[in-house]
Amino acid sequence: MNAIQIALQRHAHPEKARILQHFFKTGKGQYGEGDVFIGVTVPETRAVAKKFMHVGFREIEALLNSKVHEHRLCGLLILVLQFQKKPSGEIIDFYLKHFYAVNNWDLVDLTADKILGAWLADKDRSLLYKLAKSNTLWERRAAIVATYAFIRNNDFKDTCTLAEGFLNEKHDLMHKAVGWMLREAGKRDEKQLRMFLERNAARMPRTMLRYAIERLHDKKKYLAIKNTSR
Repeated sequence: MNAIQIALQRHAHPEKARILQHFFKTGKGQYGEGDVFIGVTVPETRAVAKKFMHVGFREIEALLNSKVHEHRLCGLLILVLQFQKKPSGEIIDFYLKHFYAVNNWDLVDLTADKILGAWLADKDRSLLYKLAKSNTLWERRAAIVATYAFIRNNDFKDTCTLAEGFLNEKHDLMHKAVGWMLREAGKRDEKQLRMFLERNAARMPRTMLRYAIERLHDKKKYLAIKNTSR
């Protein structure tokens, strides 16, 4: 073990590890099959990442190549901290090259907007549309979650365009992610969300729709549209 892994191991908790193994669906045939947990919480992992935020790519790569989920999470959180301090194409390239390590929903959700989305905020965003067509679930999820960075700047176009492209998506984790991003957009511009729903509610997967309308006072209106579309 390297120094970062040793630091994480000090926070390991077997009982938490068992709970996390179940929560992140690590059983045979499940989306997180084979993932290994040692029972370190996200705040604890963040604290370790902050302590070691100045390490180089070699140390981060060692974490990302680990079978232990918290090791990979820590490596990714270090990347986020480094990117936030000094954004660079080098970090983006490293992140994309090692995206095989971003292989569960929390790893996507804690990094995609803060690294990829933040980088693309003032650049060409075609990469997100390429990721959206990937056969890999986590790359598709990263495409939509990355738009959270745009949403924070009141820029909703790509969120809505990508969401429409995911209307026929089969995986429940994508339905949740898309609905989440639509809900976040709706917090800032409810009119835009309602326009999207008027066009697409009938075709939206039910979970996606429920996530998207969570904060609206007239949820039943859109659920009725969905129900009559059967």
